[in-house]
Amino acid sequence: MADIPRPTDAELSILRVLWRRGPSTVKEVHDELARRAPTGYTTTLKQLQIMTEKGLVTRDESQRAHLYVARLPEEQTQTQLVGDLLDRAFEGSASRLVLRALSSRPATPGELAEIRELLDRLEGDTK
Repeated sequence: MADIPRPTDAELSILRVLWRRGPSTVKEVHDELARRAPTGYTTTLKQLQIMTEKGLVTRDESQRAHLYVARLPEEQTQTQLVGDLLDRAFEGSASRLVLRALSSRPATPGELAEIRELLDRLEGDTK
């Protein structure tokens, strides 16, 4: 994972489309992105070409319309981004990161229940 660069915000937008849709053409990615914010087709194409060169996506050229696929699953990319944020902004302190995240935006009751379950599992592993 270390050889794959951290995606930019624009690249993350494209990756979210690919994670949601699965293998997609430039047109399919562009159409979904354009629903949220105006963007040019050639911009989307160029971004996908750059992402291919960087190793963030792979391109299947076996058909006329090339299909792009995220190289890493969403969870793995999120883990990479959180690890980077943890190191850069919180000096490796997971508790500081979690406390800041929970104090900056309210968590839903469902999210709090998930957090409690995770803490209970983690606590059980250390006993």
